Amino acid sequence: MVEEGEPAPDFELSTEEGSVSLSRLGGKPFVLYFYPKDDTSGCTAEARDFSALSSEFGAAGVEVIGVSPDDVASHGRFRRKHGLSVRLAADEEKSAARAYGVWVEKSMYGRRYMGVERSTFLIDGAGRVAKVWRKVKVPGHARAVLDAVRNLMA
Repeated sequence: MVEEGEPAPDFELSTEEGSVSLSRLGGKPFVLYFYPKDDTSGCTAEARDFSALSSEFGAAGVEVIGVSPDDVASHGRFRRKHGLSVRLAADEEKSAARAYGVWVEKSMYGRRYMGVERSTFLIDGAGRVAKVWRKVKVPGHARAVLDAVRNLMA
C-alpha cells in the first residue's frame, strides 16, 4: 500500500492520446485517481467533478488522470458521452491498481470479489506521493483535491 511521502510507483498506461507514465510526467505534479468502472453513477459524477475543475487544475500546472480497468475504447465512449476533459488511462492488467494498493477484495450483498477501491493520489514534481485519499466519497472530493494541489504549490 502506497503511503504519503513515498516514491510513487511507476506505471505505463494507454490513453486515447497515447501512453502515459510516471517518467513521462516527471518533474510535474499530477493527480492520479482510480475508479471502478466507466459510465456508472459514482464514477460518472467523479469524472464530471474533476472535469468541471480541469481549468483550475491546469492553472495550477497539474494534470488529472483517471484510471480504471476499462479499455481505451470504453474510456473514449465515456468521455464523449459525458463531455469529460480529464485524461482516462486503461489499466486492463490492473498493474497500476495493484502497485498503488487499490486492487482489493470487496463485498456486495454477501458476495466477495476483486475490484478497484476508489482512491486518489497527488504526486509531487519529485515523483513522491504528497497526499492519498482512500475509500473516496465522491461529493466534494475533486474540490478537496484541488485545495491540496493549491497547498502543495504554495
